[in-house]
Amino acid sequence: MKIIKKVAETILKYKLCNKKQKILVAMSGGKDSAVVTYILKKLGYNVEGFYINLGLREYSEKCEEAVKKLCENLKIKLTIYNFKKENGNSMCYIRSAVQEKNNLKNCAICGVLKKWIINKEARKLKIEKITTGHHLDDEAQTFFLNVLKGALELSSKTGPITKNKSNKKFIPRIKPLFFIFEKDIEKFARQKKLPVVYEKCPCAIDSYRIQVRKYFKNLKRKQKINIINNFLDIQKNIKKSEGKINYCLVCGEPCRGKICKRCELLKLKN
Repeated sequence: MKIIKKVAETILKYKLCNKKQKILVAMSGGKDSAVVTYILKKLGYNVEGFYINLGLREYSEKCEEAVKKLCENLKIKLTIYNFKKENGNSMCYIRSAVQEKNNLKNCAICGVLKKWIINKEARKLKIEKITTGHHLDDEAQTFFLNVLKGALELSSKTGPITKNKSNKKFIPRIKPLFFIFEKDIEKFARQKKLPVVYEKCPCAIDSYRIQVRKYFKNLKRKQKINIINNFLDIQKNIKKSEGKINYCLVCGEPCRGKICKRCELLKLKN
């Protein structure tokens, strides 16, 4: 199928990974991570699944069951991280506590905490690359958001593979679906009858990205491709945010400042 061929070409062109490397897919139970897991396995890559159960009651349980079924069907190892068990409370509880002191959206808080967890747990599993299901629509929206925020430097390190400075504690992230449209991913998932939860996260109700996503639904494919191509063309000229990678004084994880974003949000002190 065309989508599989396109992913294979992206992996080779941008040297995302090789078949000897141990690759971890950050799975959500949704179509994007399900499709990238399926395709990587189909192409013969050494892939494992990783799912964070955020404790969002019925929704999280449905997503976990979908992930389990997919990994069982593909005969790949799955690691499940129980957020409530590991952190004492569900994501909703912790997020609410953070929002009492910070004017932050739901998705912003969740995103910071999940990235911290995945990077740390991936090292324990001796993973060499972390794969996400980000697709062309996601990436075009992100670039557009950074333009609106006046923060183009945030786009300097993104792309099919992260461009952060090499660090023993930071696992590189790759996006094999970088040039695939969201509609094509959903079509592929339905054709292959992959176990997927198609409903949206019940907490994703107030993010800035959701507003941009609604706008992008009215754009044609050519317009989205133009945004991505323009991004790739000017990326080398975007001023990169400088600074060495430090280790958080609280948790020891890699970060830009003295304290990582996760520990800042949770107001943790050493």
